[in-house]
Amino acid sequence: MRRRNYVTLVILLLCSLFRIEQGFYVPGVAPVEFKDGDPIEVKGIKITSTKTIVPYEYYSLPFCRPQGAIHYISENLGEVMRGDRIVNTPFVIFMKRDVKCNTTCSSRIPVSISPEDSENLARRIREEYHVHLLVDNLPSTTKYQIENTNEVIYENGYRLGWEENGHYYVNNHLDIILRYHQPRPNVYRVVGFEVQPQSIDSSRFNFASNSPECTITDGKNQQVEKGINNIIWTYSVTWEESSVPWASRWDTYLSMRDVQIHWFSIVNSIIVILCLFGFLSVIIVRTVRRDIAKYNKGEELDDTLEESGWKLVHGDVFRPPSNSMLLVNFVGTGIQLIGMVAVTVFFAMLGMLSPASRGSLMSAAIVLFCLMGLVAGYHAGRLYRTLRGTTPRKCAFRTAVLFPSVILGTGFLLNFFLIGKHSSGAIPFTTMIALLFLWFGVDLPLAYSHPVRTNQIPRQVPEQPWYLHTLPCMLLAGILPFGAVFIELFFIFSVDF
Repeated sequence: MRRRNYVTLVILLLCSLFRIEQGFYVPGVAPVEFKDGDPIEVKGIKITSTKTIVPYEYYSLPFCRPQGAIHYISENLGEVMRGDRIVNTPFVIFMKRDVKCNTTCSSRIPVSISPEDSENLARRIREEYHVHLLVDNLPSTTKYQIENTNEVIYENGYRLGWEENGHYYVNNHLDIILRYHQPRPNVYRVVGFEVQPQSIDSSRFNFASNSPECTITDGKNQQVEKGINNIIWTYSVTWEESSVPWASRWDTYLSMRDVQIHWFSIVNSIIVILCLFGFLSVIIVRTVRRDIAKYNKGEELDDTLEESGWKLVHGDVFRPPSNSMLLVNFVGTGIQLIGMVAVTVFFAMLGMLSPASRGSLMSAAIVLFCLMGLVAGYHAGRLYRTLRGTTPRKCAFRTAVLFPSVILGTGFLLNFFLIGKHSSGAIPFTTMIALLFLWFGVDLPLAYSHPVRTNQIPRQVPEQPWYLHTLPCMLLAGILPFGAVFIELFFIFSVDF
């Protein structure tokens, strides 16, 4: 006992040697420190819409491209599944160096956009697409203020343009606002990335001689017309010092309206579940009490009564049902999903799946689902043995294959439609191979007596009323679960596809 206390004391003394600020950062989310004048890389992620679920890569639009080659950043499994295609852009930005007006193209001459690209650009504006940029792993936001309430809200990315009276206008100028925090002298960290887009006609730009810098005059907006369009893509940069530390720079994104918790939906679901639990509890308790009272009355009268109530089916409740293997497959898959969700939420609570680590949540969920095949196979095997199954190998194979095959089959089918639309959400062939490897190489191999004796002859079930038939029971049993999720479904289906 004393030896154990000494070991504990030594461990505590060793832990006390480390200061709090010497703690470690989760891999992939450590702060990047810059010095005055260091280059800041701006990356393009993708373009998304609130009216459609199809994302596209950044250069699917006629933006100016950087000098030299286009470099796509290597991504993890989660980023690929989200449709992210991170790529370099021609923005030239340096730490604490303001830019009044500069063009992203190598030439000051307006870029000539073909009729096909112009039509595609107008279509993306009509579908309300947003452009997403990235600086120091921090996504861009757009700040808006509601006129009536003066409430300030933030929106992911910036709007590509807008439609007015049948005409389309593109935001071809970006006012980039970057905020920095200075933890130590001559050390700076990016803590804010805001974009204010503008639409400026090419005739309003005045360029200085032999310089990409420009000035902007008053005038009309840049309209996207049918046929060939001449557009100048420009930007400005403003640096602002901020008191927000690096650890709190994601607070703006977590407070956005589209990521707010639907409290009304949660309260509604809890109330429905509690009502369902209360109704069933009252019914079961009353039934059990009535049966127990009847049994006690029979014992007092010392009469031999015919079995009734729960005793009537005690010899049949443990009889293996028809299609018992299918039941086992569903139970095993459910345990696999519950285990995946529980472990994922646990790691997320520890901060190891931070939103700063892009794609980590989806990557962890996919890998954990495959690893939980071990738990699913164990419980499915035990249940199948309990039901006296005779083909355990077949049961294990179906448990590992049934649910993933439906999901992956549907996903691969939808992937062909995304490929046909040239969407960045289309899963590349190499990623498909990786998913199949996780399924067949990890999930599939990992999957790989009763208190009462059952009667030899199954008890005959009497004819049931119509409302206890299969179809009415399915409809009635689904009403309460639907009531628990229908408000959340409203938020999902409110998006225009």
